[in-house]
Amino acid sequence: MLPRIYLIRHGETEWSLSGQHTGLTDIPLTAHGENQAQELGQRLRNISFARVFTSPRQRARRTCELAGFASVAETDPDLAEWNYGDYEGQRSADIRGGRPDWNLFRDGCPNGESPFQISERADRVIARLRALEGNIANFSHGHFGRVLAARWMGSPVSQAQHFLFSTASISILGYEHNHAGEPVIALWNAGSSEIFGKRVSAIEPEVCRW
Repeated sequence: MLPRIYLIRHGETEWSLSGQHTGLTDIPLTAHGENQAQELGQRLRNISFARVFTSPRQRARRTCELAGFASVAETDPDLAEWNYGDYEGQRSADIRGGRPDWNLFRDGCPNGESPFQISERADRVIARLRALEGNIANFSHGHFGRVLAARWMGSPVSQAQHFLFSTASISILGYEHNHAGEPVIALWNAGSSEIFGKRVSAIEPEVCRW
């Protein structure tokens, strides 16, 4: 069986709530973010994971822990969020106040990571994931998760701007017909309230098998 990648964004933080870019800054989850992480555990309870990986940032590690995977999780530095350099802690609206045409996925960040560098990092993660089998969980971040999805499909980083990736959401990267030449996004940005108009308390294999 080819791998099936469950891409999970961490729960809410104060900066995700305010829209501030959070790269290297290691801030905790809010109380609501911790509740979201616990709910993730309920949604994932029926899935058997062959491997579980998490970003080294505490917001991702804590989400992984509260979801019930701390004892089996492996830290992967490449799952960390985009390094925003000089734009760390700023909102997009603030940045565009002095640079109106700025686009993260096209321009990157001064003294941070460029689109080329983030693409290389995502490709390293994908190469390792594609060598595995079974269901694989990855606890990561908003912008890096979007880049990972774009690169999974073989698209340039610029295409990542079209994928919204909410806190405590679950996405699934896989293959159609279990064929290595047919990568797909099987599920994207699934929140806790509804999937395809049907309220669910857990993500079950039959829901996600497209």
